[in-house]
Amino acid sequence: MKTLRPVKLTLIFAEAGVELVPPELWKHPSVKRWASKRGKSPKKCLLDISFHYSAMKELKDWWKRGRPDILHLCLLEALDSPLNRKGMLQVYAHTYAGKIMKFRQDVRIPKNYFRFIGLMEQLLAEGKVPPDSEDPLIKIEETTLKAITSKCSHIYLMDEMGAKKSALSFAEEIVKHGNPCIIIGCFQSGTFSPDIYMLADERVKIFDEALASWTVTSRVLTAIEIKLGLL
Repeated sequence: MKTLRPVKLTLIFAEAGVELVPPELWKHPSVKRWASKRGKSPKKCLLDISFHYSAMKELKDWWKRGRPDILHLCLLEALDSPLNRKGMLQVYAHTYAGKIMKFRQDVRIPKNYFRFIGLMEQLLAEGKVPPDSEDPLIKIEETTLKAITSKCSHIYLMDEMGAKKSALSFAEEIVKHGNPCIIIGCFQSGTFSPDIYMLADERVKIFDEALASWTVTSRVLTAIEIKLGLL
């Protein structure tokens, strides 16, 4: 089934646990050890709970932070999707600290996790990748989620407490909108902040149990592609 009007889906990975190591952790042994192993200053390293668990336990909301691997998997799913290849998808990542990353449709995210870490470190330090480009593949935008979503025709928040819909019936709704937005949480545990909930027109889930962010990304995009006749 094809929609009668073109669809441009805005996909936002919200509250992603992607940030440089905060100043209060620079001197922690686990952080210094990891930075030394990589030949970098602690302040230029990405926070990662796999390597900095003992240091992170004192951080506010530590359970939502230090998980760049979640964003990595979600981006691999989204940016290599047929929907994106057809120019029908715009991907953003919103970080725990409120930074907005915009990904150009032709960007190819490294499949190797450690190369991805380096990419995110460069982006957070320089504001764009490549740093000297006038048309970067990835950039940090001086904007807000509210400003981005205000341009969308309908905003869906993927939430385990939302209304249950099958992936295909959900996709059928989505393709009726010219410029819909889907927000997917990109953190390991906990709930969205109140500001995120306030953006949503509708809260939806596609399964009875909580699913990993990348699984939701894959299933929803595939269902949309089927409804649009791309698959």
